[in-house]
Amino acid sequence: MAFPSKNISSGNQILGIDDEEFFHSEHATQLKQEICEMGRRLWLRQYCEANGGNLSCRLAEDRFLVTPTGVSKGFMSPEMLCLVDGQGNQVLPESGPWRRSTEFFTHLAIYEAVPGAFSVCHAHPCHAGAFAIKQMEPPGRLIPEMEIFVGRVPVAAYETPGSPAIAASIAPLAPKHQAILLGLHGLICWGTSVEDAYFKVEITDTYCRTLLLALALPGGAAIPIEKMQALLDRKKGFGLPDSRFESLAEACRADPWECLAGGKEPIAKKSQLPDLERLIEKIVKKILSEVAREK
Repeated sequence: MAFPSKNISSGNQILGIDDEEFFHSEHATQLKQEICEMGRRLWLRQYCEANGGNLSCRLAEDRFLVTPTGVSKGFMSPEMLCLVDGQGNQVLPESGPWRRSTEFFTHLAIYEAVPGAFSVCHAHPCHAGAFAIKQMEPPGRLIPEMEIFVGRVPVAAYETPGSPAIAASIAPLAPKHQAILLGLHGLICWGTSVEDAYFKVEITDTYCRTLLLALALPGGAAIPIEKMQALLDRKKGFGLPDSRFESLAEACRADPWECLAGGKEPIAKKSQLPDLERLIEKIVKKILSEVAREK
């Protein structure tokens, strides 16, 4: 997406238009409505609790729309959105109850690292959050859609939310990963539209939920390494980033089920049900033998 260029001749001019006028333009109003809609979806999916989570989008080269702090993302309205510059300063509103999210500098680190990032979405979804508090990257090679539309989800080391340190920790990861777990914190994603950034959150959390459910079932399988290249070729064709473009074999070497089991269990080549049936048969025979002896 092309962004309006910045031609600031004074502190409150952009594109030769006053910030106030630009902030209330049809373009900005539409984006505010989209952000409020994505906030509603986050809340409905229980991806953010209380006033947790935050969203932003690039309104122009040096202007961003940012959600307010202290507000439930499920109940925002367009007038609550804040206009912020590229240094994190709130431009509008100049006064009133709505102040920009305290975590905007984390978003800014992504915008600076990825010029093509249009929107950033940070949330606390439970299933991705489970991996975040374990500081564990969800293993791959299990669902094709995840491989194409998100890919690897690296974990950034824990840092205080909103601090320069957390911004610095994700900046190197953002160019090749559209979804990043924040250690002991949550998930942050970027996209080429407001909805796309939200989609990355939804895809990632659904994937993590599926992995956790699958752990309760016997057996295991994975996309063969030799078939991963076709998925990555398709992803590259969509213009999406992925660190595995450089070294597929190395990135796919780990067994996903072994990773999920903490490295203690190899991938099961066949169902474990026959083993269970043999165990039950053995127990039944032993019981019958004991009963026969008592007679």
